[in-house]
Amino acid sequence: MKLSAKEFMASIDFDWKLYEEEIECSIAHANLLQENGIFTEEEAGRVKDALGEIRKEIEGGKLKFQVEYEDIHGNIEAFLADKVGCLGRKMKIGRGVNDQVVADSRLFLKKETEEIILLLDNMLDTLEVIAKEHVNTIIPGYSHLQRSQPVTLAYHILAYYQMFSRDRKRFENCIEGINMLPPDCGASAGTIFESDRSAMAEELGFNGILPNAMDAVADRDFAMEFINCCAISMTHLSRFCEDLILWDTVEFDFIAIDDEFCTFSRTMPQKKNLDVAELIRGKSGRVYGDLINLLTIFKGLPMSYNRDMQEDKVPVIDAANTVESSLALFVKMIKTMKINRGNMQRAAKYGYMNAAELYQYLAEKGVEAEKSAHIVGKVVEYAINNGKPIEELWLDDLKQFSRVFDSDVYDRIAIRNVIASKKSTGSTSFESVEKQLADIAKAKK
Repeated sequence: MKLSAKEFMASIDFDWKLYEEEIECSIAHANLLQENGIFTEEEAGRVKDALGEIRKEIEGGKLKFQVEYEDIHGNIEAFLADKVGCLGRKMKIGRGVNDQVVADSRLFLKKETEEIILLLDNMLDTLEVIAKEHVNTIIPGYSHLQRSQPVTLAYHILAYYQMFSRDRKRFENCIEGINMLPPDCGASAGTIFESDRSAMAEELGFNGILPNAMDAVADRDFAMEFINCCAISMTHLSRFCEDLILWDTVEFDFIAIDDEFCTFSRTMPQKKNLDVAELIRGKSGRVYGDLINLLTIFKGLPMSYNRDMQEDKVPVIDAANTVESSLALFVKMIKTMKINRGNMQRAAKYGYMNAAELYQYLAEKGVEAEKSAHIVGKVVEYAINNGKPIEELWLDDLKQFSRVFDSDVYDRIAIRNVIASKKSTGSTSFESVEKQLADIAKAKK
């Protein structure tokens, strides 16, 4: 492979995505220079007009990024010089490439984080709608992928609602760390140009200015925190996808996902594959890799700026793109989800998940714990062998295992009553789920 050193060092093939931020920061810097008497009003206007033209020409495909200019900063600088000549050189006053890249990166990540928060809001709204529709839909609850206790579909969906709600808070907190403008850093020690960047920070929407120039150019904690938030969110998406993949199998047959999000085998047309869900599940590993990538780049770097750091944009951009596309497509997919209430409720009924209530019933009747466990085991075995749920066994059937059983046992072990009996905060009871939904609605006001 023939590759020159200049081509190897260039980063324009990936940092071109920051062209909008580079132009926005450059316009704000031109205003700063005007405020400090470096630019006249006419000169600043010429530079800002030229930067606006450059933006349009990039978006229109008229301007092409060049490897010879190395990175997005060099490319925009060259484009500007072509339009305003030596006037563009004044733009170097009071800033260096090291603080330019930090300002661009922070502005880029702030926008990406805000976009992800909007996508998470859409996710939360969608889950709330599904939960409201299925407060009374009963499904098996699982642990170790074995049927354990009956719950409602709303309760299960609200568990994911809480996961994605925490994701949203994490990204909100992340913005606080991102949303700071670097000072005039030069290489890392600052510059002799005395200026107040407060107006520039306000123009770009930053909350303040970082206090130490060396830290400003050396730090990428904000990027690590961003990818960490992405990785956790992808974990939650992956787990949800796994549930959907299981639920859409013939063995479960709880849901049906629209064919748009699936593929079918040519030779096995009966086999439907939830490819979108599987790909989202797989892409979680990709984002984990982005996080490890960035942590590894920085773990051994001395102060302050090192060229290794230009590689930070690859994992950051990839993580942002992956999370955004995954969230957008996942929400679109679950909006097509058809719920098979009958199969869900049959699975709950034949899951023998009211065995714990049978045990509790015997304990309350005074049967000692070890004997109760033995009796319940025999009842479940008998029900399975006869192909019946426990609640459909005759009272005489139950009495052959213990004379303690009476007609009141049926109220105790009815699946809906098992769910309704839960009293603790945050439980699956119908009352508790309604309260959880009410709390969600109240929090939005």
